[in-house]
Amino acid sequence: MTLTPHYITDEQGHKISVVLTMEEFEQLLEELEELEDIRLYDEVKNRQEERMDFKEYLRQRPAESHV
Repeated sequence: MTLTPHYITDEQGHKISVVLTMEEFEQLLEELEELEDIRLYDEVKNRQEERMDFKEYLRQRPAESHV
């Protein structure tokens, strides 16, 4: 991803804000969401919990009651 930020500076020339196009902003948000998904996946994968095959889970789960 390539960003072309425009910086807003204070009187001393210090960068205090940045302006992005909506397209760049949306791309940045998508990238951050993907990184969060990866982090959560890694967190769950590293847990020392008992695992069960999904088909086995479906066989063992209680039948849902429909009201």
